[in-house]
Amino acid sequence: MFWSRLSTAVRTALVLGALAVTAPALAADKASDFTLRDMDGAEVKLSQYAGSVVVLSFWATWCGPCKIEMPHMDAMYKAKKDQGLVVLSISSDDARTSSQVKPYIKKMGYGFTVLLDKDSTVTGTYNPQKTLPYTVIIDRAGNVAHVHSGYNPGDELEIQKIVDGLLAPAATTTAG
Repeated sequence: MFWSRLSTAVRTALVLGALAVTAPALAADKASDFTLRDMDGAEVKLSQYAGSVVVLSFWATWCGPCKIEMPHMDAMYKAKKDQGLVVLSISSDDARTSSQVKPYIKKMGYGFTVLLDKDSTVTGTYNPQKTLPYTVIIDRAGNVAHVHSGYNPGDELEIQKIVDGLLAPAATTTAG
């Protein structure tokens, strides 16, 4: 009995250790830099947006909840881009469905940057379970400030509140 418990404990430790290596981004983690191509083939690096609040929005053309969330992401982006908000919409479509990304984005008129992650390299780094939609909010210092999995109506309000807080100028003291 002792050995079976020990064996279970060892197995549990190994599983937890493996999960730690592939765990999704957690708040307060430094955001991992990456390079992906946009819909026109240009390289985009996360690090080029240093100093901005960045929302990574993982989605796919076949994901119904993603399609419901995207107009909210676009509206937030358009309203806040002049305050330093960047939305990088990362398509998790693979080679079979990636040809549908550009026509869909153009049809919908979205203004945010769309990146293609056909081999799921970035998705695997930030969202190894590949839950969609999946949102990662990165603060101006390059730290993961918030992660959100899935979409339910009203989730956009929570995301907006977090983004607004990160975009707000630092509290300043004034003589009074």
